[in-house]
Amino acid sequence: MLDIAEIKTIEHDVLIVGAGGAGLSAAIEASSLGMSTGIVMKSLLGKAHTVMAEGGMAAALGNVDARDHWKIHFRDTMRGGKFLNAWRMVELHAKLAPERVRLLEEWGAVFDRTKNGLINQRNFGGHRYPRLAHVGDRTGLEMIRTLQDYGIHQGIQAYMECTALDLLTNKSGEVCGIVCMWRETGTFIIFKAKSIIFATGGGGKAWEVTSNSWEYTGDGYAMAYEAGAELMDLEFNQFHPTGMVWPLSVKGLLVTESVRGEGGILLNNEGTRFMFNYIPERFRSETADTEEEAARWLKGDPNARRPPELLTRDVVARAINEEVKAGRGSKHGGAYLNIATQRSAEDIKKKLPSMFHQFKVLAELDITKEPMEVGPTCHYFMGGIRVDADTTMSSVPGLFACGECAAGMHGANRLGGNSLSDLLVFGYLSGKNAAEYAKKVATHSELDKDKVIRIIRNATTILNRESGANPYLLHEELEHNMQANVGIIRTEKELNKGIDTLGKIKEAYKTVKAKGTSQFNPGWHEALGLRNLLITSEAVAHAALLREESRGAHTRADFPGEQEHWLHYNIVITKGDDGEMRLVKVERPAPDAELERIAKSSIDTLEMEIEKEREQGKT
Repeated sequence: MLDIAEIKTIEHDVLIVGAGGAGLSAAIEASSLGMSTGIVMKSLLGKAHTVMAEGGMAAALGNVDARDHWKIHFRDTMRGGKFLNAWRMVELHAKLAPERVRLLEEWGAVFDRTKNGLINQRNFGGHRYPRLAHVGDRTGLEMIRTLQDYGIHQGIQAYMECTALDLLTNKSGEVCGIVCMWRETGTFIIFKAKSIIFATGGGGKAWEVTSNSWEYTGDGYAMAYEAGAELMDLEFNQFHPTGMVWPLSVKGLLVTESVRGEGGILLNNEGTRFMFNYIPERFRSETADTEEEAARWLKGDPNARRPPELLTRDVVARAINEEVKAGRGSKHGGAYLNIATQRSAEDIKKKLPSMFHQFKVLAELDITKEPMEVGPTCHYFMGGIRVDADTTMSSVPGLFACGECAAGMHGANRLGGNSLSDLLVFGYLSGKNAAEYAKKVATHSELDKDKVIRIIRNATTILNRESGANPYLLHEELEHNMQANVGIIRTEKELNKGIDTLGKIKEAYKTVKAKGTSQFNPGWHEALGLRNLLITSEAVAHAALLREESRGAHTRADFPGEQEHWLHYNIVITKGDDGEMRLVKVERPAPDAELERIAKSSIDTLEMEIEKEREQGKT
């Protein structure tokens, strides 16, 4: 008989699950407000997936081009997200990003500098001006280093190599704790908390070709779903246009957009710079459409427009996909990304040190002399847990979410560089509001012992079965299914096939068996993560089938183009009383009139308006 009194229980006011940029930002803010703050992570402190965000963090600092302004950043983000973003979230992000980046600098982040000693900024896809504050091509790493150092010295308690299993709620339906498992020993631990923040990242490990690391198994989505929270926009999965395609051992590994931001060009096997053939008509007024214009940009002319390689990620990814399908792909099925002809070897090694090292070590290729082979790789979830824009709280009282596991900020497609500043802004807001929520809770709730026992038994049954399905083989089958049927280009036939296959995998999962004991057992951990991947994959596939249009990162070959009708709806997913997944089209609230005006204004109109405000001392 399982006795939960024997399981160690730790109490905190605020508990954060996930120690990436969002989780650490949230923990720092909650701790600074006097809350007892703990942070739980599957991996080690400093090993978060945030380090893979290499190019920079977007903020309208105006250090390189003084014309930049939060309104322009807001406009770029709304247009990049195809106007499906949560308007208020984008406003908060654009307004707060500059101060959060400057605060990160105060905490010790060492940014690259302009000649005047200001934080340097570079061009990135979808951004009107050079907007990304950067540290070479290791910006995410510097961000994590700074946040963890500041946070630990502030007194945050870190629980490393600890896997969260499921949430606990009290009789009123409020979050009151979470059951976790120490990965090394396999023993269980219970955390009681007055509020909980999920900063668990995405679920890219459901696909065969992905830039995501092993931690990205959709844990936050699945745990929130099981606790009754709403999920939203999960059909929008971003396939980053440039992942490594060779050698196979590193297929999908991210090749940062900084390569294109520093002048890299995309070529097919005929040597043609093909992106000039894929510029959408609506972009032509704001995008370089001639070689001469691109050359001006490369020389640093501040009046030059963006080159076509810096169109939004969905456009570039589909263009590479089309070139490969037409037989014009690279030797190993991608495109050639060439920085060698655009920058000196010294510049490349200085501005892209990680990329130089990555290709030299993993592909035995010198990017200062040869082009890279790149192709689309599953990279980011625009959708996630549905949250309130101002508080970041989910539909489950006391459960907050920020970063990639929260929906709304990026709409149908994320602009490069917005992820890191998203982590800073909404991590801060989550920490602040979770702390304020916790202050209003007088005492920790009593635990539902039956729920605790059920969570632990669900986990240990995987070990106790005599025989059953192999978790590694099931995961492999899931990856193949999602890659083939829920990939970058989707159709009703393929999605239905994918959903049918998911049903069979789910049925097989009921008998999943991990061999060995509970002490450090990778097979057991694989099986536990697979539950979350299956919930996440099912939500993605069903939402992709329901949304009958092509918008942003979601492309339906059988429903080409954006449909005005769908602009007014989000797809919201919940767990029904019968245990089945429920999908509902939810009408979006009308946008604030002033925000809508800003987003839909021409760039010339906005620039004149901002200049007038500056002359009047209003901004």
